[in-house]
Parts: sequence; C-alpha cells; structure tokens
Amino acid sequence: MIDIRAHRDWRRLLRWLPLVLIPVSLLASTYPGQYRVPPHYWLLAMTAALVFLAGARRPLVVSIVLSALAVPMLRTDAWGVSGLAPYLGAVALVDVVARTHRWSTVAVATAGWAAAVTLGRVGMHDNSIGRASTLVEAAAYVGLPLLLGLYLRGQRDLAENLRVRAEEAQARTRLDERAALARELHDVVAHHMASIVLRTSVAGHVVREADPRVLAVLDDVRATAADALADIRRLLAALRDPALGTVALVDTDAVTTEVEAALTRVRAAGFTVVTEIDTDLGGLDAISRLTLLRLVQESSTNVMKHADRTVPVRFTIIRRQGAITIEVLNGTREAATAPPGHGIVGMRERAELAGGTLTVGTGADGEETWTVRAQLPDSARKGGLS
Repeated sequence: MIDIRAHRDWRRLLRWLPLVLIPVSLLASTYPGQYRVPPHYWLLAMTAALVFLAGARRPLVVSIVLSALAVPMLRTDAWGVSGLAPYLGAVALVDVVARTHRWSTVAVATAGWAAAVTLGRVGMHDNSIGRASTLVEAAAYVGLPLLLGLYLRGQRDLAENLRVRAEEAQARTRLDERAALARELHDVVAHHMASIVLRTSVAGHVVREADPRVLAVLDDVRATAADALADIRRLLAALRDPALGTVALVDTDAVTTEVEAALTRVRAAGFTVVTEIDTDLGGLDAISRLTLLRLVQESSTNVMKHADRTVPVRFTIIRRQGAITIEVLNGTREAATAPPGHGIVGMRERAELAGGTLTVGTGADGEETWTVRAQLPDSARKGGLS
C-alpha cells in the first residue's frame, strides 16, 4: 500500500528546496573581482523561492507571480547556475498543470509563463537571429513544462483509477464473503436453532404434567434458543446489507433488557448475582451496543461453565468520564493458569474493534477469584449525544 503521508512529506520538502538551492547557486556564481550577482537579482530570486512555498494552496496565483518575477531576472545578465533562478516559474507551471483538470487554469498559467519568457528574452540576442531564437526558447521553455505537467497529471489519474478499482474489487470480495457466510449461517446454524426451539416447545407439551422444574428448564432452553435465533437473524440482515453501519444489530432500548436476561440466566443456574448497573445506557452506537451486550453474555456463559456457585458473582456496568466500564468478578473452581479459551480471545477482539480494552486474570487472593474487566469508549458522550 502506498504511504500517502510519506508522499505528502516529500512534496512538502520539495517546496522548501528552492530556499536552499537558490542562495547556494547565487553564492556559487559570485566571484570577487570578476562577477557579482546584482543585489536586485538576489532580492527577486529569494522572493521567488518564498512565493513558491505557497504553491500547494494557490498554485495558479503562485505561477503568475513567479512568471512576473522571472521577467526582470531573465533580462539581467546572470552568469553560471544563478541563471536558473527565473525558471522556478517553469516548475510552478508543471505544478499547476499536474494538479488541475481545468483547461482555463492551465491556459492562464501557460500564457503567463510564455509571456514571461518572451518578454524576458526578447532583444537579448543578435538582431539577425533574435526573433527566431526567442520563439524557439519560448516554445522549449513553455512546451516542456506543459508536457511534463500533463504527464504527471496522467500518472496521478492512473494511480487514482487503480486505487479506486482495487477498493471496488476488495469491496466486492468482502460482499461475496459476507454473502457466503450469511448462507452458511442460514442453512446450518439458523436451521438447527429453529429446530431446537420447535423441539423444546414440543417437549414442553409432551411433559406438561411433569415436575414444574422440568417445565421451567425447558422454557428457559426455548427462550435462550429463541434469543439466539433472533441474534442470528439480525446478523444475517447485517451481512446481507452492504451498509453495515445502518443496521441496528441491537436496538437502543433493548440493551438493558438483554443484559438483565443474561443475568437472569446466571441466577437460574444457581448463582448469587450482585449487580451495579448504570441505568443510563441509551444513546450508544450500534457497535458499542453490540459489543457491550456480547461481553456481558460471554462473561455470564463463562461464569455458568467455570465459576464456583458458592461465591457470589458481581456484575458492574458503569458509565462515566467518557467510558463504559464492564467488570465481572466471580469465584473460580478451575486452575487460573489454564490457557484462555476462544471465548476470551473473541471478547478481547470485540473490545479492541470497538476501540476499547479487555483484561482478565485472578484477583488479589490468587486463584480464588477471577476478574474480567473491559473498558469501551462512550460513543454517545464523545459525539455530544444525550
């Protein structure tokens, strides 16, 4: 990939280059007792170098000014490399032509430089060949910068066209991959989840007269599978929509409800749950809402799978100082030195994609407690939302 910032730094450096080269060339052309660069030539040349710095913002104005400054310099009897100073106007013409597609701007810059070359060189040759030589010089000094500018503009347009095509091809590839993933989710995962919901419902009807605790478990399984199926359908809609940012994967009003549902499942599994949850969780963008909810759900799942039921579980979700802090503290019945599973890896990736951080580890008392702590940027507060 092309480093655009490095390219811009080089262009900025080239803008300052005449301020170094012009005084060096003027000093190199000064020989005491033989030839000295006139003071007015020094003044004009250094002024041209300073004006050239503004070419990035006002290329046409800079080109016209440099053309005007070139006339008296061209008519001054310069010797050696000092005679190159007026041709900074030719460089400015190249810059104008390379940066614009407006032919009127190109015409004005070209006419200005052509007039400068003509006025600066007319009468400077022997009368027998004066006119022809002036015309030849004007054609060369104007035509070559014009052609170089057109070439550079063509190369820039070609690079931009290739960049756009590469982005379009990459976007098409991503769309194809998302469509393929959506098909797999629909054909495999969503189908099985729907089957689980249906079979659980049938089982509830079959064992209607059974122990109420069995019915409660079946209802919980059915509700959990139904929620998972709804999440999959939202994800399918997002994968099939090219504008992912316009899809609300989790509704704003549903964040608190979904968090409470996750905590209810933890309580139903036999855990004592202590909560400290900020009631103001509205206004978050889609990515922040989804990330917050998935971190809570994954943490609650890990608690039910690995935590000690005799130790209370503490869920904390606090929103303050431009950030949202999510903390889950629970007792663990497994060795804390065990390598983290895919769930922890996925949680960390989610947090980082949302611009946040995730830390996991044992508490102050070694392996007896386990802490998951995530911090997400508060997109609503940063954006000035209420």
